Amino acid sequence: MAVSVEETSASVVREYLSRKGLKRTIACMDEELPRTKSSINNRSHLRQILNMECLYKNNKTQLSPLKTLLEIIVKHHVEGLKNDQITVSKSNPLQSAQATNLIHNPNAVTATVMSDTKTEDQTAFVISKHTKLSSDIGQIYPSQPNTSVLPETDRLSNDSEDHKRQPLMASLQDSDSFIRREPEKKTSTTEKTQRSRINRNRRGMIAGPIASPLQESNKKRQNQMLEGPQKLLIRGEKNKQSRDGLLVTDVHQKSSESGLTEINSADCLGGQWESWSAPNSFEKVQQDIRTTTKVKSLTRPNMADLDVAEMVLDDIDDDEDLRELSNVSFQRTVAERSFAGGPMDQHTAVELKVILIGSSMNCFNIEWRNQSFTFSETHDLRYGIVQKKGGPCGVLASIQAFVLKKLLFENVESGNTGLQRLRPSNTTRKKCLALAATEILWRAGEEKQATIAINSGRNHFTPTGHYKSEGVLEKITCFTVDNVKDLQLLLERHIDQFETGVLGCILLTISAVLSRSIEKVRDDMDVDTNTLIGAHGYCTQELVNLLLCGRAVSNVFDNDIELDSGNGNMTLLKGVKGHCDVGLMSLFEHYNICKVGSYLKTPRYPIWVVCSESHFSVLFGLQRELLTNQGQSLEFELYYYDGLANQQEEIRLTVSVGESTLNYHDGDTDLIPPLEHCIRTRWKDAFVNWNDTEPIL
Repeated sequence: MAVSVEETSASVVREYLSRKGLKRTIACMDEELPRTKSSINNRSHLRQILNMECLYKNNKTQLSPLKTLLEIIVKHHVEGLKNDQITVSKSNPLQSAQATNLIHNPNAVTATVMSDTKTEDQTAFVISKHTKLSSDIGQIYPSQPNTSVLPETDRLSNDSEDHKRQPLMASLQDSDSFIRREPEKKTSTTEKTQRSRINRNRRGMIAGPIASPLQESNKKRQNQMLEGPQKLLIRGEKNKQSRDGLLVTDVHQKSSESGLTEINSADCLGGQWESWSAPNSFEKVQQDIRTTTKVKSLTRPNMADLDVAEMVLDDIDDDEDLRELSNVSFQRTVAERSFAGGPMDQHTAVELKVILIGSSMNCFNIEWRNQSFTFSETHDLRYGIVQKKGGPCGVLASIQAFVLKKLLFENVESGNTGLQRLRPSNTTRKKCLALAATEILWRAGEEKQATIAINSGRNHFTPTGHYKSEGVLEKITCFTVDNVKDLQLLLERHIDQFETGVLGCILLTISAVLSRSIEKVRDDMDVDTNTLIGAHGYCTQELVNLLLCGRAVSNVFDNDIELDSGNGNMTLLKGVKGHCDVGLMSLFEHYNICKVGSYLKTPRYPIWVVCSESHFSVLFGLQRELLTNQGQSLEFELYYYDGLANQQEEIRLTVSVGESTLNYHDGDTDLIPPLEHCIRTRWKDAFVNWNDTEPIL
């Protein structure tokens, strides 16, 4: 099988991110560019495909070997590019050698100019360039020994050669006088440099190596030692001072423009220039060329040779930006890490469409595709999720019930109680939405594992055969976790897709089905040809039960019931097993069409999903005591929320149960709101006071 360049490149990047410990970056990459069967996960195999076994072995022999294949490749090409740039002029080898020798002997500037006046312009350009390079090297390698500090014996022997260097010193003095002719320009440059240095020092940062106290003292002693000879060497050759001064001034200007330390005459004399001697043979020229090649290859320092303690990066020049960045919290949850995700394939997409909407040729309607879990901005209804159009109300009411559970009975922030918790902040209700989805999916996965479906934004397969594409399932990436904390972390990371994304409702439904598994969802149903989304895009009871109880059973009574179909055949009807945190009330029970069992009718929390007139809404109370108080006379308050009714105010109902209801019965049962009939399936003969709110008929 041919190797894919795209997959190989992605594998190289993943190997780099993995070696660098960038786990969150890998997670984002896996989400946007999921791994496939052709992805390379073995580092040795990746080296063989890239034909870089030799490079890898050579890297192992280095003192500081690189850790990633990407770095090895980049280093190889960078060094190859630098070697290609090293060219030697065959037409004039002496000129090339002179320019090359300047890297090691910066004081060859004057000698080169004096020895060849015909090539003055070309030499000046090369000299300024290579002198800049030598200053670069001096800056990059501060730990190298400073040859400007000589022992006493060397200092005495060098005194005898002072007269030989008179032309050089005269040119340097003339360059100093030339620079002094432009006081305004130099002053402004110096002020800018000082302000920049003071600004960085104030922030505790300095761009480049920091000179040690020993280096500072050596530099001061060097300047004091050179002050005497400079005064004696001012009387140099007058006819050469102007030309040399211009040349050295060009060196100063090049150094200042490059942001390096400015070269002065004392540094030049006391530095490596003292050890210069002109080449006297062609062998010397060739040796200098080889040495130049080595120096050019060292323009990028090896990190192992640098004193990291003396290096501080200076990336920010603006104090205000630095203060803003310092206020940003970069702390992340320790448990946050990358999760392996897999793209949706066509086989799974076909199975999902069949169990959701009946056929792989069907599509989600516009009501489902545009529905997310967006909260209301009405002050008294900030806890409520808004439904745009009819259809996915069963999913919205189910997630709404669990959001209310988190807000009213599990949200402990700031110690708010009762109605105060129904006015949550944006952050609180978003977190409660993530917690509610976590509980639903974890229960659907039998508290062993769960799957979350995320919209990756790109197609993962090209539909073929008996499948109608609509750009929904093709873009989904699935993440499966076996820990509830990891599930919560994933949902919090991607909660915006559920809250404000256009596919939020579909993503939660698919996540619940995959968490339960398609096979188990089909096995939960009384008839395996049933679907979770019925006619006209309405939610079936199987989908609501999957979200409330974790099982897509077709009935709402307690446990399973076996019916004798005659001739010894038994039909198994599957019901709810065990008490649920959130309950259900159904208008069908009022008409004796079905019976809601005590597991759903008496949940652990006073929150019910209400099924009335083929629509799902939510009814809830603030006190858990109303579930256990079985007194003869009871009065309590319930709150009703319907996300589809364009509700603009809080609906508060006062429910009276027992003896206190005898005087409230109305003989006209035709005008009793359906919601009251639902309430009476839980509290028989209860009277409902709508508290000046218009009853919903």
